[in-house]
Amino acid sequence: MSERICFHLDENVDFAIALGLRRYGIDVTTTNDVELRTQSDEVQLAFIQETQ
Repeated sequence: MSERICFHLDENVDFAIALGLRRYGIDVTTTNDVELRTQSDEVQLAFIQETQ
């Protein structure tokens, strides 16, 4: 497991938050980045587990 802070933000989180976190070197993906918009929480969680 990586010791680096990583976040996955769904479409309900303003994109400006992702930009701000990235400025501080935090690894952030968004549902739009990975084309998971409108997908269920289960699909989002599966993506997160696959990328760890």
